[in-house]
Amino acid sequence: MVEEIFKLVANYGFPMVVAGYLLVRLEPLFKELQKSITLLTSVGGKAVRR
Repeated sequence: MVEEIFKLVANYGFPMVVAGYLLVRLEPLFKELQKSITLLTSVGGKAVRR
């Protein structure tokens, strides 16, 4: 596993590997954030229509 990470860093560069790692780690949080925003939008839309 560690050797694979070193190969990625050597081939693609440190910033790209770090960005990929963060995207993989934060994907579940992005999905939850999207659900929350969708819920807030629908609740806000109902409140404005009253």
